[in-house]
Amino acid sequence: MKIEAAILGQCGGHHRPYASGAPLDVRQVDLAAPQRGEILVRIDAAGICHSDLSVINGDRPRPMPMALGHEASATVEALGPEVSDLEVGDRVVLVFLPSCGTCVNCMSGEGYLCANGAAANGKGELLGGGFRLSDDGEPVHHHLGVSAFATHAVIDRRSAVKVDRDIPPEIAALFGCAVLTGVGAVLNTAALRAGESVLVYGLGGVGLAALLGAVAGGAQPVYAIDPSPEKRALALELGAALAVHPDEAASLPKADLVVETVGKAVVLAAAYAAARRGGRIVTVGLPNPAEMLSIPAVSLVADAKTLMGSYMGSSVPARDIPRYLGLWKAGRMPVERLLTSVNPLSAINACMDELAEGKAIRQVLLPG
Repeated sequence: MKIEAAILGQCGGHHRPYASGAPLDVRQVDLAAPQRGEILVRIDAAGICHSDLSVINGDRPRPMPMALGHEASATVEALGPEVSDLEVGDRVVLVFLPSCGTCVNCMSGEGYLCANGAAANGKGELLGGGFRLSDDGEPVHHHLGVSAFATHAVIDRRSAVKVDRDIPPEIAALFGCAVLTGVGAVLNTAALRAGESVLVYGLGGVGLAALLGAVAGGAQPVYAIDPSPEKRALALELGAALAVHPDEAASLPKADLVVETVGKAVVLAAAYAAARRGGRIVTVGLPNPAEMLSIPAVSLVADAKTLMGSYMGSSVPARDIPRYLGLWKAGRMPVERLLTSVNPLSAINACMDELAEGKAIRQVLLPG
């Protein structure tokens, strides 16, 4: 079938403003039918994440050409062979790492580290192998098994979590990456204990989701650091006791748990220094692979700090997405406050400009 998708032809080398340079070309491509264990979905809403921008600017090298987008909600339109636990019309949230269920990590309960899923993502293929997208007969790579900046997608069944149909699509989409990653980093990776103090570096979609998770998990107090006064004001409204500019970070007390979401080695070093003795530091940011972290090696022992990486919030999507949606429905996690704007797919390059300039938290595209 013919669909519309936002195709990136080159990783890196693009100059802003993206609105005029248009690194993402929204055009018609071909989408093959779902194969065994796959589903065809109509994309209802797709969130724009900094990870998408990192592919455009070259910080996250990926094979090209690629149809970008990895955070979305969708409606099931067709089932491939051997898919029996979904029905046409079901609403799903898409997740950016399918778990094969058979590798050592999956069998150890760490599906977010699935070796086969990571290998497929690195090659720009689906978990079952190969491509379902093509342009004039040439393969188009999948972004993290999803490629959500499109009207439709074929994905592995294991890249989808069924959710209630009454959730607004633009809200449901945010649970596939921003919420899964940010809230999961606090509740799963760090195993927050009620009453602990939390400091969040960076107030984008993932950072503010981490803040929401900290507040919902009973952290006290919660602090935040970001250069944007608008984002700091929102952090205060969402439960932060203090929100300061990075230049004022030294004014904050040391925290039990520090969450770094910026994706810069220098910020991670600052986050490490901001944890108390015996404290924990969780990083979810994705720096350029060339960046190196420098910290006092002796402090790992002398200060008994714990530095943890968190991918996908150490989440089990089928367990955690419904759990986090339950907190949202109960009014304990107002994820809708992270939504900056709703836009047509044609506005994607201008949206990337706003994200790069730090003006947006979470923009959502409505491909239909």
